[in-house]
Amino acid sequence: MISWRTSWRARVALGVAPAAVAVVAVVALVPQPQPEQADPPALASETQCVALPPIADVDALNAWVDSVRGGAEFQGADVGADALLQDGRRLWVFGDTLRSEEFDGQRFVRNSMMVLDGDCANVVLPADHGALIADRDDGVGYWPMSIAVVHRTGYDLVGVGAQRVEADGVPGDPSAFTNLGPAVAVFIAPVGQVPQLVSVTDIGEDSGDPTRPTWGAASAVSDGWVYLYGTAGPTEDLVFGFSLQVARVRPDEILDPTQWRYWDGSDWVADPAAAQVLIENEGGVSQTLSVFERDGRWYAVSKRDEFLGSDVIIWTAPAPTGPFTPGPVVAEIPSDLEAGALQYMPLAHPDFLPEPGTVVISYSRNDTDLAEVAASPFLYRPAFIRVPLP
Repeated sequence: MISWRTSWRARVALGVAPAAVAVVAVVALVPQPQPEQADPPALASETQCVALPPIADVDALNAWVDSVRGGAEFQGADVGADALLQDGRRLWVFGDTLRSEEFDGQRFVRNSMMVLDGDCANVVLPADHGALIADRDDGVGYWPMSIAVVHRTGYDLVGVGAQRVEADGVPGDPSAFTNLGPAVAVFIAPVGQVPQLVSVTDIGEDSGDPTRPTWGAASAVSDGWVYLYGTAGPTEDLVFGFSLQVARVRPDEILDPTQWRYWDGSDWVADPAAAQVLIENEGGVSQTLSVFERDGRWYAVSKRDEFLGSDVIIWTAPAPTGPFTPGPVVAEIPSDLEAGALQYMPLAHPDFLPEPGTVVISYSRNDTDLAEVAASPFLYRPAFIRVPLP
């Protein structure tokens, strides 16, 4: 487990002031400090504004994504999960992020964050100009999968579900890593101020077993609970989808896995091994997906059968625990492995450019030729489409 230990109080006092209520939240979230005192860590800051034109529809959004050069600190990335803060700003978290040769810091990091605020897009940078959620001392990094927000007076509590990533190949190759298990990162976002990381907790011991659920592959907040969906890889040959399970926890207890409860088909129980499979591996979801609620109905959005599939499917359910029923194909995003073009990880953005009966989704794009990506980072940016809800 990684935490600020002795420094989180100073971090909150320096970076979250005057929101003293944030201290109360962090007391409940972060382990109590040891007697020894440490210097407070330097605070994250935002980069210079990149102009954001009026975006009224998906076409305008894609035009901006595919044309803006941006700053040296952000050239391209995948994932792109988002959440709306109470002050109207929108947080985006990205996975493996490419920076330009002119950037003063790490050129490739496992995660990054962008804030969209009216006319500006700003990247949140830690003081060391590395990953916002820093790598562990052994080099294991954190790849964000989902983001959820709980509004509090004067600040937002932001949880990011991540997977612990151990590189075993060329950086930027989406297949060149081993998932060692899930983690949860907690940020405090005071109204109108820069979000600050306060704690990161690894959930469970490191294990490369792909059939172990990765909790936080999708997350949603509803009725005072955070629902954390876990995906697990197949055990059968020629089955490429991931299965889906669900846990829940109160927001202030999210960093304490002993408080998590798992749906076993009839009740919420403490044993994660008892979690019921909501969607099976065969014809299943991608490793990272979106689950959200709208008008009392629950939706799971994913690409069926991960990289080798092409069909974007929306499963529907009457409750966060299912049963989830697949709907028709709403889009196709095939990868062209022969040409090296990868399209993967569709994620839903249910409160972004909303229109009745539809949802905006993004999907990640990449190329197996890293030289091509370095020469044209636009190849490594999400694309957006609007699809009908079942």
